[in-house]
Amino acid sequence: MRVSARLATAGGLAAGLGLVVYAGFVRTAAGQRWENAVLAGRAQDETPTAVHRADGVLAHITVMSLGAAVGVLVVIGVVRRCPALTAVAVGTVAGSLALSEVLKRRVLDRPDLVGAPPKLLDNSFPSGHTTIAMSVLFGLALVVPYRMRGGVVGVCSLWAAGVGAYTVAAGWHRPSDTIGADLLVLTVACGLTAVLARTGRVRPAPGNRHPLGSLLVVGPLVGLAVLGLGIGGLLAAGSLSRAVPGWSAPGVAYTAGHALAAGCSAATTLVLLALLRHCDLGRSRRSPERRSAEPVHRRPIRHEADGSGVSGMG
Repeated sequence: MRVSARLATAGGLAAGLGLVVYAGFVRTAAGQRWENAVLAGRAQDETPTAVHRADGVLAHITVMSLGAAVGVLVVIGVVRRCPALTAVAVGTVAGSLALSEVLKRRVLDRPDLVGAPPKLLDNSFPSGHTTIAMSVLFGLALVVPYRMRGGVVGVCSLWAAGVGAYTVAAGWHRPSDTIGADLLVLTVACGLTAVLARTGRVRPAPGNRHPLGSLLVVGPLVGLAVLGLGIGGLLAAGSLSRAVPGWSAPGVAYTAGHALAAGCSAATTLVLLALLRHCDLGRSRRSPERRSAEPVHRRPIRHEADGSGVSGMG
């Protein structure tokens, strides 16, 4: 399958899965009850110090910090002389954030299906803070050189996953809000990168990265995704089924939601890395490697003046 088709398919699947998450957690009574239990468990389990720490981390995500992050993307793109790639990276941030606000405020409402207290009725799907963190991460993944992609994403992804988990720990968002934001950003990034691929600016990457280095960088991300989704999914299933004594307690639901928020952010990042595996982004149609392989008689003639003042002839 061509890269553009693969990215477009992945974007469509991510969008569809996001709608499934919304329908399952926001538009059903069972989903609303479980997420209300997550918020109740957070109030019971988290100490004031932990909540204050989570609030402090989220408070650093401001308009100024977002502008600085976008500025970094632009600088990297300018240094690499890839204007189209820069536009895709910045567009991933801007498009994801704009779409998140439109969906949350205009399209995706939260009906009260379980008679919840008024403080739990505010719509928060998808999470704006998680959208910002993940879109900046994905923008970096797109704009940095291929050989630096694994290292940059491996480090920054832990921060982005932490933001998603902290939104639940602080009580700012429900688990489905962070999962929806992850899938939204993946949809936008895949869509824009598919367009980039259709212009011929996505090519096979030269050479291979060292497998040990890739393992050291991506390994923690894989572990976070497996543990988060595995443990979170198991505890969520137990808290929903009420089959295991004690598992229906709000604390279990909170632990599950907290783990799912971090695990889904890590898993979404791994999906993007897999889609971009061995892909070099931003190279022009006539790259230096391709130009050097052209026959001599098809290359442009370069005239250089010799000592006698007579130009060289082709």
